[in-house]
Amino acid sequence: RPDFVAGIRDMTPPLIGIFPFGVVCGVAAQSVGLSAVEAVGMAMIVFSGAAQIVATQLIAAQAPVAVIVLTCFVVGLRFLMYSAAIAPYMRRLPVNWQRGLAFLLTDQAFAAAIRKFDASDDARSAGLHFLGSGIALWGMWVTTNMTGYFAGNSIPASWSLDFAVPLCFIALVAPLFRSVPSVVAALCAGVAVLALAGLPMRLNLIVAGLIGIVAGTLVDLAGERWKAR
Repeated sequence: RPDFVAGIRDMTPPLIGIFPFGVVCGVAAQSVGLSAVEAVGMAMIVFSGAAQIVATQLIAAQAPVAVIVLTCFVVGLRFLMYSAAIAPYMRRLPVNWQRGLAFLLTDQAFAAAIRKFDASDDARSAGLHFLGSGIALWGMWVTTNMTGYFAGNSIPASWSLDFAVPLCFIALVAPLFRSVPSVVAALCAGVAVLALAGLPMRLNLIVAGLIGIVAGTLVDLAGERWKAR
């Protein structure tokens, strides 16, 4: 379907950006002694760079499985906010679609999907676009993890491959800043995530996200009241 293919095509630039991050995750899996099957299984199922990096660090420290799972759950709490934001659009799709697309929800896929859903009245078209971009990301993620795993520690740390990840995400979300509330939300969240960097288990991401949501909502409500005068 054209929408599915368009989703793959539109996700091509971010694929370039996540390549180094996937390689880093693969290198991390290899460095803590995971087998190739375990490394590819983590990439295919967990499908989260931050969670995989944290998990490999805890595996290296011989932490209990329960601690690893709980920590990864906390690291992934930002997806609750993503889910809440995209849920009104997803309700127009069949339940099976919702479940399948939920697995493919990532930072990059969310930024692309929310933009597509917002611009289109055809939920199925936007859903197919989401599916295409999500599958492209998943396939690239597994491939790059395996590349990093087999490359091992031959990649010098001075390359700073993980630096490309935030640049990639900035390029995705920047077009969404089209209104005052969205800009205020982004600025407040950006300041908060740096100010709260000392919080454990990367909880500064969650708290900063909530602060950004509240700030953007308050500005939006203030704007509506001003127009009503």
